[in-house]
Amino acid sequence: MSLEKPVRVRYAPSPTGLQHIGGVRTALFNYLFAASLGGRFILRLEDTDRTRSDPAYVQNLYESFAWLGLRWDEGPDTGGPYAPYVQSERADLYRRYAGELLDRGEAYRCFCTGERLERIRHEREASHSGVTGYDRFCRDIPREEADARAAAGEACTVRLKIPLDASGPSTCFTDRLLGEIEWKNADVSPDPVLLKSDGFPTYHLANVVDDHLMGISHVLRAQEWLSSTPLHVIMYRAFGWEPPEFCHLPMVMGQDGKKLSKRHGAASVDEFRRQGYLPEALINYVALLGASYEEGASYEEGSSQRKADIYSLEELAASFSLDKLNKAPAVFDYQKLEWYNGQYIRMKDDEALAALALPYAGGIFAGNEATAAERRVFTAAMPLVRERAVFLPDIPAKLAYLFRDPPAAPTEVFIPQKLGLAQAAALLRMGRELLPALAALDDAGAEALVKERAAKESVKLGDLLMPLRAALTGSRVSPPLFGSIRLLGADRALARVDRALAQMDRALAR
Repeated sequence: MSLEKPVRVRYAPSPTGLQHIGGVRTALFNYLFAASLGGRFILRLEDTDRTRSDPAYVQNLYESFAWLGLRWDEGPDTGGPYAPYVQSERADLYRRYAGELLDRGEAYRCFCTGERLERIRHEREASHSGVTGYDRFCRDIPREEADARAAAGEACTVRLKIPLDASGPSTCFTDRLLGEIEWKNADVSPDPVLLKSDGFPTYHLANVVDDHLMGISHVLRAQEWLSSTPLHVIMYRAFGWEPPEFCHLPMVMGQDGKKLSKRHGAASVDEFRRQGYLPEALINYVALLGASYEEGASYEEGSSQRKADIYSLEELAASFSLDKLNKAPAVFDYQKLEWYNGQYIRMKDDEALAALALPYAGGIFAGNEATAAERRVFTAAMPLVRERAVFLPDIPAKLAYLFRDPPAAPTEVFIPQKLGLAQAAALLRMGRELLPALAALDDAGAEALVKERAAKESVKLGDLLMPLRAALTGSRVSPPLFGSIRLLGADRALARVDRALAQMDRALAR
């Protein structure tokens, strides 16, 4: 790879929709490539599609990347030496460069109306012709005549002259991942429009002009754009410019082998965020889609052992290389992403995890918002749920019983297997006797106490604890019981047990 010129890469989305995970992967690889070589990462908004571009999608882009922790060195909101970085604000430049192509004989004015183009298309369909694209009807109009017609006010576009066979049958370029590419010019869209009749550019003209003027050294983009590259190379040569280096990244597919989309699950950054994914987990996993890295750089909780495939953004940048990209499509595995999310949840300390989970806690507190005391309990409860949580909403959902009395459980929930209701009530009364002490003991002390009582009463430890768990949490399955008792406090725990015993006594009296 030649690094004679500064590394400058760009993420150039069209603000016509929410930020998709495929776009995030493209942006991330550009960011990592620039960071790995001390280059510059640029954001450019390619809003040439005026009918679909929406400021709301621009705002979504900013918010998504702020959440992910990715920042560009130059862009619409940060400025830079090549501002403006929004194509709709650069229209005069595109008109000037379209004129340059006209002057060089590499482009021409086209006066074909939409009605004529539509008629040609219908005629081809009726005759089952395999020919597609523009028929080059205006290609040979003398320049003087074309200029005069345009000056007289006749509507026209500007089209690029795609080389015909006499000028060479193919366009060749090198792709850093795919190698040498040879593309027949006959397979390139015939003489595409560069400047529309309203003076606004098409994507192709704006893209090439901006990449050149902004000094873009490498174009890293998805393989779906590979078919556009021959056209862009032809345009670079028409201007007499050196093209950037191209690298078309492997596609991101669902497990069914089709391009990743909403039908596979969450696809937009907004959806992942709403579902309770952490940005670090998303970045870490997406960075592995189509790329490999060195040994991971995180740790098992409570030790200094590194955990494979866990990387910070800085570590990803330090290890990133185009030579480590894979040609084959990457398969998006939601189960692997969930694993990553769980790992990053476990890396958070109590305060950080509570702050992340609290926005998902609506409805679990006594009032509309958590009081200071409830926040303290919520934070203190993080060790109870951290090890099994996969998504942030899991956390408050599992802790609701700490803040509101759970609904009365069906009587059968209190009854251990192979025992009866009367035996379950007796076990719960044993547990009640232990509650004041359990509320004051740590886990080790509480475990020793209940084991001693179970042995003394010749009952199974699980049978002793199950009715108590059901009475306190409303379920046989809950976060660790001893920690829950300490957070509830003896008085609240006793009140819940008494409610459960009254329910059992009523059932026994029937």
